[in-house]
Amino acid sequence: MTTAPAARKQRRDVVLLRPVPGQAVMHDLWAGSKLLIVAAIGVLLTFYPGWVPIGAVALLVVAAARLAHIPRGVLPTVPRWLWFLLALGALTATFAGGSPVISVGSVDIGLGGLLNFLRITALSFVLLGLGAMVSWTTNVAEIAPAVAKLGRPLRPLRIPVDDWAVTVALALRAFPMLIDEFRVLYAARQLRPKDVDASRRGRRRRWASELVDLLAAATTVALRRADEMGDAITARGGAGQISAAPTGPKRRDWVTFAIVAAVCGAALALELTVAGTSGIRR
Repeated sequence: MTTAPAARKQRRDVVLLRPVPGQAVMHDLWAGSKLLIVAAIGVLLTFYPGWVPIGAVALLVVAAARLAHIPRGVLPTVPRWLWFLLALGALTATFAGGSPVISVGSVDIGLGGLLNFLRITALSFVLLGLGAMVSWTTNVAEIAPAVAKLGRPLRPLRIPVDDWAVTVALALRAFPMLIDEFRVLYAARQLRPKDVDASRRGRRRRWASELVDLLAAATTVALRRADEMGDAITARGGAGQISAAPTGPKRRDWVTFAIVAAVCGAALALELTVAGTSGIRR
């Protein structure tokens, strides 16, 4: 007989900057193509954050997830307090009123604020999904050569493109590694016996002391990891080798560009014509 805690589903943490294993079409795309597509979609949603562009980008994200064979297990567990905050935000946004207006008995309720809140929330989820797709289908080692190639037109201006590419690559490599180290430190800290302080002032001092200890341990771990990474880079030929790999778009990248441009162009046309006309009529 299983107990209630054992029957609960295990909480899934956020998994980023680690590609999902596989050799699907999305995995084979050039990293620079993914960065350009994300940048273009970001510009589109910045200037035209309507329901039609948001829906079109969401459709692209879902289609990309299906093509990349992304399992549901990589999706993080949404905490309950986040749903509570979203519900509270939706409730408070409803008080802003605005068109359209519905009548409930003798009370008129404006749904304009609620619709704006839902649109911004949907936009946030779509952008998070877009970034997650790039993270789940792109190897970190491919980022630096892609950034170096995309920044090649800036080299005549004496801009250190290669140094920027190496910095981005090292940051992306170190981020998940440091997260794991911090989790281990926090778990080890939780296992230590805690002193029971009767006074509130004593508890505050203990919390401040634990915070200082954690920050000192995290700094030590980060410096040790940085030293090990520096030795590994030196042994493999220096930092210049990180961005020196030959890379570039291929035929499948141009096909992807065409599909994304067609979908985004159609969404923009609908937003400016059908959705824009309906908004003016209201």
